[in-house]
Amino acid sequence: MFEAHSLITVLFVGLVAGWLASLIMGGGGLIRDLVTGLIGAFVGSLIVHGFGVPLPIHNPLIADIVISTIGAVVVVAIARIVA
Repeated sequence: MFEAHSLITVLFVGLVAGWLASLIMGGGGLIRDLVTGLIGAFVGSLIVHGFGVPLPIHNPLIADIVISTIGAVVVVAIARIVA
C-alpha cells in the first residue's frame, strides 16, 4: 500500500512531467498534464529501462521527472498520430 508521502511524490512527478511535455508538445490543463505525466512515467520507465539507457543523473527525483517526461512526450506524440 502507498504511503501518503509516496503518493504525493508520484503525483508531483506526474504533474511536472505532464507539464514539461505540454511545454514541449503543446496542449495543457492540470488534469490532462497529470494523466499524461502518470502514463508517461510508465511508458518512460519501459523505454529507458527496457533499452538499458543509462541516465547520468544522480538525483533520483530529477531522474524520475526526466524519465516520465520522455514517456509523456512519446504518449502525446502517439496520441496525435492515432487521432
